[in-house]
Amino acid sequence: QVQLVESGGGLVQAGGSLRLSCAASGSIFSINAMSWYRQTPGKQRELVARITPGGRTNYADSVKGRFTISRDNAKNTVYLQMNSLKPEDTAVYYCNVEKLRGDYWGQGTQVTVSS
Repeated sequence: QVQLVESGGGLVQAGGSLRLSCAASGSIFSINAMSWYRQTPGKQRELVARITPGGRTNYADSVKGRFTISRDNAKNTVYLQMNSLKPEDTAVYYCNVEKLRGDYWGQGTQVTVSS
């Protein structure tokens, strides 16, 4: 089992920044990619950004150039730096880690961007 603890969400004005963190503990060996997803009511959870153990990244088109994902493999932590936030970025953000036998999810952290 892998436990994921997210932090860093909150309320921010449009144009502002937030940094999300997600620390993994438990059965942390052989963690593959780490990702951030987000979800708003009535919509499917969508991938925001993903990073491999080697540092290769990919982003949703809607956040390219504004969000940056990074990871500290020594601390088993993944970060999401969110700049130039927009009201449409408002969502619950979830951390995800991939292992050979399945994925694990965090509890989610609310990000609210006011206009």
